[in-house]
Order: sequence, then C-alpha cells, then structure tokens
Amino acid sequence: MGLTPHNNANAGDIAETVLMPGDPLRAKFIAENFLEDVVQYNTVRGMYGYTGYYKGKRISVQGSGMGGPSMGIYSYELIHFYGVKNLIRIGSAGALNKDLKIQDLVIAMGACTDSNYSSQYNLPGTYAPIASFELVKKAYDIAKEKNIHAVVGNILSSDIFYNDGGLDALKSWSKMNVLAVEMEAAALYMNAQRAGVNALCILTISDLPFEGVATTALERQTAFTKMMEVALELA
Repeated sequence: MGLTPHNNANAGDIAETVLMPGDPLRAKFIAENFLEDVVQYNTVRGMYGYTGYYKGKRISVQGSGMGGPSMGIYSYELIHFYGVKNLIRIGSAGALNKDLKIQDLVIAMGACTDSNYSSQYNLPGTYAPIASFELVKKAYDIAKEKNIHAVVGNILSSDIFYNDGGLDALKSWSKMNVLAVEMEAAALYMNAQRAGVNALCILTISDLPFEGVATTALERQTAFTKMMEVALELA
C-alpha cells in the first residue's frame, strides 16, 4: 500500500530527482534501456514508476499521464508525499515555430497556458509559470556539449488537444513566438514553484501541425533518445 491512492511507492522508494514522461511506456523504455539495478515501484492505473541508477546516480522515472490535471496530481504527490526536489518532464510537442523540425529539442523556459490551474492560488493577476533557471542552463549546456540542437524559449500548455477552432488558435500563439504546444508543463511549473522545488520541461518535436506531419505512437515511445540522454545527464 503506497502513500497515495495513485502510487504503490512507500517512503524512500523514489529518488529526489524524477524524470516525468507523459507516456508510462516511455518510462518503462527508459528504465529498461538506460538505468541499472531498476526497481518498479508503481503500477497503479498503469502509470509505471521505476527507480534505478544512471552512472551511479540514483534517479526515478514516473509516467505523468496526459494533461495538466494528471501532471498536477502526480507532481504534487511526488513533491509533498515522496520528497522529490527535481522534476524533469520529458515529453512530445507540436511545433508552432516554422524553424522547428521533427526531433528538434525545446527547453521550456516558460509555459503559457489556457488552463485555469492557477485559479486555486487566488492571485490578483495573471501568473507566469517558469522553469528553474539552474536546470534550464544545465540542460542547454549538456545539449551543446553533445552537439544536440536545442532551442530555449516559451511554450504553450493547452488543455485542448482537439480544438474546435482548428489551427487558428495555435497561429495566434505562434505570432507571439511561442515555440511549441504540449499539455503538462504549466501545471508542473506551478506545483514546483508553489513548493519551492526545481522543475524543467524538455520536449521533442513530434508534430508539425501547420504542415500536417506527425510521428507514430511507437516513435514517441522509443525514438526520442536525444531528449532522454540530455535529461539523464541533467539528472
């Protein structure tokens, strides 16, 4: 019996640094292909979680599911029930910037959102969810050392995958030089900032919405190894 309704893990089972792919099968892939001495600590709702070692460093990898609410639950519990200090989302995104191509990396310095997630804080204005600067800088430096092309900037965390307005809404964000769209980073950043811990979102471009180009589900699960390598080195 775990400490929460969503996690089998007991106290001490999860490392202070956690990689958080949205897809639990990507968590499984990372655990099986990059970590040593792996222990699976969670299977609840199929949201797999593992702890192991990468180059001697103890780290965990935990699926977050899709969307801000799911990320909000898992990241909150990792922080407040399991003592996690560094949360690194590794996800897929659709390119809103015309210069981005499939497999390019985006390091999310900030996360715009159409969600009302911040309403819980009763703030007298609009909140700007941002990453931890230390993690942003380190991730960028690691990518540069590995000769991996990575762009740092603003992204959009949207609650809506199938938008009734089609691509017009995304074009509006693109005009503001928002680089890419995904669904989880804003909730992660807000939970981390509220708790005073570190968070970062690293994304691989999986779709070019304005061109009608997309990768397969299997490619998203197993082929985004550049992002995984940067995140693991960062961890």
